[in-house]
Amino acid sequence: MPEGPEIRLAADEVANALVPRRTTRVEFAFPQLHRFESQLQGRCVTEVATRGKAILTHFDNDLVIYSHNQLYGRWYIAKKGLYPDTGRQLRLAIHNDHYSALLYSASAIEVWQKSELKRHPFLARLGPDLLSEGADVETIVERLDSTRFRQRQLAGLLLDQGFLAGLGNYLRAEILTRAGLHPSLKPAHCDAQQLHKLAREIIGLTQRAYRTRGIINPPQLVARLKQEGLIEREQHRFNSYGRAGESCHFCGTVIECSNAGGRKMYFCPGCQPAR
Repeated sequence: MPEGPEIRLAADEVANALVPRRTTRVEFAFPQLHRFESQLQGRCVTEVATRGKAILTHFDNDLVIYSHNQLYGRWYIAKKGLYPDTGRQLRLAIHNDHYSALLYSASAIEVWQKSELKRHPFLARLGPDLLSEGADVETIVERLDSTRFRQRQLAGLLLDQGFLAGLGNYLRAEILTRAGLHPSLKPAHCDAQQLHKLAREIIGLTQRAYRTRGIINPPQLVARLKQEGLIEREQHRFNSYGRAGESCHFCGTVIECSNAGGRKMYFCPGCQPAR
């Protein structure tokens, strides 16, 4: 599933095509949404926002299209009148005089009044969004040390969208590696210095993933790996995620993989010793 940075990048592309242009046509695949097509036709798109892994397309009549890509959804931006050659099913199309924003394969699409969004059952459960709400280090440390979260294993906590919105499997692995914390640890096991380092890595790596379109390793390491012949993006993108059996770029220890909550959890035993 795409993680917060990928969703924010997709929202940026949709915004570049739609904001602040007036729609010429809006089409929904789902019959229950057809009644909104006339209400959205001829309206200006004012903003394309994100909350975690959801995209919120705002119109000037205070209607908002909520969409969640889930596992298979994907946005395409095309010039007016053109459609990509894909076997995916078109679920939502927003057209203007220049571009079409086309959402394929997603099944979670709804239309809400802007004033009612806070009552949306998914959005209401989300924690702070690192890319749209700017949670700072102290806010994250407070959440880590709260009664609600401090007894949760970090491996599960970082995937809980109620803790922080937008984190996923690859960010979880890389954040815990750089923070030097074993996935089985709980915030209650960590001292203040460790919690602050974890919070800084959560913010820093999420923002880096957004800036670099998903390359988590620091620029100096990426440059060295490229010099060593690891030119392909997937070869220098991660340190831990997806690299079980390979050496950690930081300490040389072999990366391991375990199962945490039904998801693969990659970690470095050298950088992240178990207590």
